[in-house]
Amino acid sequence: MRDPRVANLAKILVHYSTRVGEGDTCVIEGPTAAEPLIAAVYEEVLAAGGHPVVAMSFEGQLASFFERASEAQLDWVSPLAEWAAEEADCRIAIGAESNTRQLSEVPPERQTRRQAATRRLMQRTMERSAEGAYRWVYTIYPTNAYASDAEMSLRAFEDFYLGACLADEEDPVGAWKRASEETRRLTERLQGCSEIRVSGPGTDIRLGVEGRTFIPCYGDRNMPDGEFFTGPVEDSVEGEVTFHLPAMVAGREVSGVWLRFEGGRVVDARAERGEDFLIELLDTDEGSRRLGELGIGTNYRIDRGTRNVLLDEKIGGTVHMALGAAYPETGGRNQSAIHTDLVCDLRRGGRIEADGELIQEDGRFVV
Repeated sequence: MRDPRVANLAKILVHYSTRVGEGDTCVIEGPTAAEPLIAAVYEEVLAAGGHPVVAMSFEGQLASFFERASEAQLDWVSPLAEWAAEEADCRIAIGAESNTRQLSEVPPERQTRRQAATRRLMQRTMERSAEGAYRWVYTIYPTNAYASDAEMSLRAFEDFYLGACLADEEDPVGAWKRASEETRRLTERLQGCSEIRVSGPGTDIRLGVEGRTFIPCYGDRNMPDGEFFTGPVEDSVEGEVTFHLPAMVAGREVSGVWLRFEGGRVVDARAERGEDFLIELLDTDEGSRRLGELGIGTNYRIDRGTRNVLLDEKIGGTVHMALGAAYPETGGRNQSAIHTDLVCDLRRGGRIEADGELIQEDGRFVV
């Protein structure tokens, strides 16, 4: 029997996040473990008059690829992926890892080579998204692996996750429309400022944002959602920042990250765990030592770290900064094969200021 909350999540993804309409092509991606949600999404796309294109993967497929692929195969890009980036109207991607550390033994240079090969697809989808020609959303389906990373039972994680998605609401689409109002208000409050300062234990960093656009996020790209973000001026970032929450990046846990910026570029980096891999990421290409995003979380239903950036970057009372590619709609121009989000928790002694005005203190907005 299908969990009614899963059916509600499918409704959110199709009718709210991507707004699938008559004649739209919609790529539905996900592993076999996510089949209940994939099936529900498929049915909702048909109900909306769209054309679903299902691309399912099997358990362990990615690990097998990195273990066995030749250099030529690492560089090869699927025609289906190229078509999706250039032609599809919508994309609904669903993660459902059975082992979030399956890539932990893959040499980092093989992963960065693959990222370089697919870089143009990421850039193209970002461009089409900014133009309004491509609608996409990413979510996950609860698994034991995600629950274990969050140090929760599967049932507890299901309740936590689906609650964060507002899938437990009687009218989930209406609930997201209401939730969007506060995020829009905060976004408008910061629009037009010139500098953001984030400070707290181990953190004092200034980011220039003059001329950049703040984008409100309320379920149209990620589900769950709850943030607003911009692209810092590329050479403006100065100071140090400590990222308190551990993150899973390409199958590796990276935690206790500290970065120091000068002239917008990372000039010093440390991590309590995964430091070698962090340095590999920073050396991916010319743009990987600069920030492509500053985001501010607004979803207070997400109240703890889970080692899953989809959730952790939305935590009300946190900020996240992404190394690498910027979203063009913000005015950001940084280009890179990576876009790696790291989360700084401000709920215990942190502050956000915009042009010297206090915006948030101890994780709570004061405007």
